[in-house]
Amino acid sequence: MSEPVHIAAIDAGSNAVRLSMARAYSALDIEPVHSERYPLRLGESVFLRHRFSEEIFKKTAKAFKHFRGVMDEFGVTRYRAVATSATREARNRWAFAHTIKRKSGIALEVISAVEESRLGREAVLAALGPEAPLRCIVDLGGGSLELSILRDHTVEQGVQLPVGTVRLLTTLNLPGVIRPAEGEQVRRYVRALLESKLVPRPSLGEGVAVALGGNAETLANIAPGPREHGLQTMELSLLRARLPHILERDVDERMKAYAVRRDRADVMGIAAITFITLGRYLNLRTLAIPGVGVREGLLQEIAREAFSRREPHRYNEAARQLLVGTRSFARRLEYDQQHAEHVRELSILLFDQLQPVHHLPAQSRVLLEAGALLHDTGHKYLALNADIPGLQSRDRAIVAAVVRYHNRKSEPGGHHPAYSALEDADKPIARRLAAILRIAEALDHSHRQRVMKIRTSFQRGAVCLQVHARGDATEDLRDAIRSAELFEKEFHVKIYFRQPETS
Repeated sequence: MSEPVHIAAIDAGSNAVRLSMARAYSALDIEPVHSERYPLRLGESVFLRHRFSEEIFKKTAKAFKHFRGVMDEFGVTRYRAVATSATREARNRWAFAHTIKRKSGIALEVISAVEESRLGREAVLAALGPEAPLRCIVDLGGGSLELSILRDHTVEQGVQLPVGTVRLLTTLNLPGVIRPAEGEQVRRYVRALLESKLVPRPSLGEGVAVALGGNAETLANIAPGPREHGLQTMELSLLRARLPHILERDVDERMKAYAVRRDRADVMGIAAITFITLGRYLNLRTLAIPGVGVREGLLQEIAREAFSRREPHRYNEAARQLLVGTRSFARRLEYDQQHAEHVRELSILLFDQLQPVHHLPAQSRVLLEAGALLHDTGHKYLALNADIPGLQSRDRAIVAAVVRYHNRKSEPGGHHPAYSALEDADKPIARRLAAILRIAEALDHSHRQRVMKIRTSFQRGAVCLQVHARGDATEDLRDAIRSAELFEKEFHVKIYFRQPETS
């Protein structure tokens, strides 16, 4: 197992500022270790006066200074801090970020609504896994409501509505008991925005819809539904039945009745109306609660970058000579040049994008390229005994093993003399390179070079390869699915392939 990297994510939202820290052992193995929350209500002054007050400057700088100390205590070496809706709208946001940097040393990014939605979506996809039929993500925060309608994990419609709970609480002045007329005002406002922004109107009776944020988690405890895909859910019909009891209570009564904090109790009525209105508009019965959000999306990206090779690959003269010699040798054997070069390109795409999983040394990349160029030349003995400049005996043995095991006809085993002769440290390198080459070769099973681009994402116990192709790549994808077995066995993950409809 790799040495863990200590990472942190900070989300400065409209209602609260939150810190999450974790140990990352790989892009797929992230262990939460500590979290903290400051209910600063950044949105209160912004949604009325469009500026942060001096008091907010002081409180936020103090919170971030505390976060810096906690991060140092836990040995955090990588972090990302982002601010969302309220800070986006504050006219003095840059002075706000500068003050935080000066007081705490933490760089605060003011991210766009699109980036905020993407981070939440990445967290949900990772939490649910690639097999969940996810159709909708609802993120109700203090400043905004983010909606993503998906098909095959790709966004079909995405909108941001200015109906955050703190925003409505502040602008409509609804701090306590919400009378029926006031509740109807909120409902009509949310409905009008949905009708104007979410066109055409989706009907999401089937598939999984999830809700993010503390409001959703609180209301799911009040109106629990049946578990879906192992997740707690919010039953919207039950929430509708219990809505009058929420609205008729003041903040202190809600705190006592529902065992929630004050900064949750004062907005939960507005949140309940919003979820019920949204459910009716989208034809939803339940909302699943994955318990993740922007911070989890940040942690995943930080972990992936921590275990990825950041600098470009620069081959030395020996490596370049090796590839020149390998091509020259392959040409003498009358290889299919177009196919071999395309498999080589796909191989290095996979090698680079899967670095957070395979952790192979950089110098093994050129051995994969050599194996890709030679994979269809006939037999591994040619690679093992070929006089190729730059291919020394130890590397030659690895390349020969990669060539032998590049397809499903043979599995690496101790009963193979050439594999047994490899040094112990080289056997996993050979297996892992062969596992990558199997997928790359299968993605050009048709020899028609249809697959042009691959985009990798990491989800719960799985790697998803989004394959962009020229025309119908069904044959290639079918073979790639069968050829992924060695990779799954070697890295203890499941591989999923997707081809977007627009490819």
